Amino acid sequence: MQDQEQRQCPTQGYLEAFKHFATEAIHTGQEPEQWNSMAVVPPISLSTTFKQHGPGEHAGYEYSRSGNPTRNCLEKAVAALDGAKYCLAYASGLAATLNIAHLLKAGDQIICTSDVYGGTNRYFRRIAAEMGLKVIFVDCSDLKCLEAAITPETKLVWIETPTNPTLTVIDIQGCAEIVHKHQDLILAVDNTFMSAYFQRPLALGADICMYSATKYMNGHSDVVMGLVSVNCEKLYERLKFLQNALGAIPSPFDCYLCNRGLKTLALRMKQHFHNALAVAMFLERDPRVDKVLFPGLPSHAQYEITQRQCTGVPGMVTFYIKGSLEHAKTFLKSLKLFALAESLGGYESLAEHPAIMTHASVPEEDRAALNISDTLIRLSIGLEDPEDIIEDLDQALQAAVSRGPV
Repeated sequence: MQDQEQRQCPTQGYLEAFKHFATEAIHTGQEPEQWNSMAVVPPISLSTTFKQHGPGEHAGYEYSRSGNPTRNCLEKAVAALDGAKYCLAYASGLAATLNIAHLLKAGDQIICTSDVYGGTNRYFRRIAAEMGLKVIFVDCSDLKCLEAAITPETKLVWIETPTNPTLTVIDIQGCAEIVHKHQDLILAVDNTFMSAYFQRPLALGADICMYSATKYMNGHSDVVMGLVSVNCEKLYERLKFLQNALGAIPSPFDCYLCNRGLKTLALRMKQHFHNALAVAMFLERDPRVDKVLFPGLPSHAQYEITQRQCTGVPGMVTFYIKGSLEHAKTFLKSLKLFALAESLGGYESLAEHPAIMTHASVPEEDRAALNISDTLIRLSIGLEDPEDIIEDLDQALQAAVSRGPV
């Protein structure tokens, strides 16, 4: 009976929403009293340098790479949403990844979950490895595989959940319990797909929560940015040093835009979930589709883990279209409401072909092992009316079928 009820209402069973989330998103770090003008909306502080009262006597800011008032507002707000003590902002998600990797030294080992964003894979495989870091890729959804891979040289475990693009969900708490059996071993979680609204990795035992804020955290496809949240003061101080020393920081204007995006994060994520669930249920019933991968469906392999560690599911839906590469291409070219474009998490619906686009840098044999095939399509479901989204998918699927037998 319970299984039947879950199939009828897949949104039941998740963690309760984090308390006061929307209030914190709107008010934390935004206090008008911090400005002489008492501005309700934090102003954009474009100054690269700040006047000192005397040599070495400054009022908290010296040089904008080291710290900026607008960036500070954003970092305070994100820390609150992550349930963290500290947050640092970077020029991109990959800039955040780079800074985390610089916590390590040559000879240290990174364990990265095998199914990750193509840019993360490329950085670890082609740059970090060439700088002397040892990188191995392991299926961290299998906790036994993770535990077996850890050696005395392992210093960082990097997981992404749900994974990109196959939406495999990894048990964060299970990984944390394994990682923290070992001294000085850091667990970092790429929380880009879930956003702070649906998942708090630090509360589940992770040491670092990072984002490409370009995606859901900003939510408007107009900012490239990375974010890192931590609770450990020692880890924060080291990352703060690296943020300044490496210099990959976001502009004040981008910080202003991302800070603004956070104000509607709760509302946006609820609607992304609503729309994506409707799309996933439509696709799962459609005979023109081979398989749907969506953690919000009871048919998903890690549905129970998702409900246990998340408060909901974002707008990412991946599916295998019946047929061949040509059917997938015809489908993508036939979409009208969806834009054929990389990235995700904006208010608009996007569609892409991982094997050709976002994951083209992943070696072909690795793509095959991860089931990133020629018929795999990734959708970022936006905030349009769900009826219009489904209608567009329906006509594009029909166009694909019309090109010939599958």
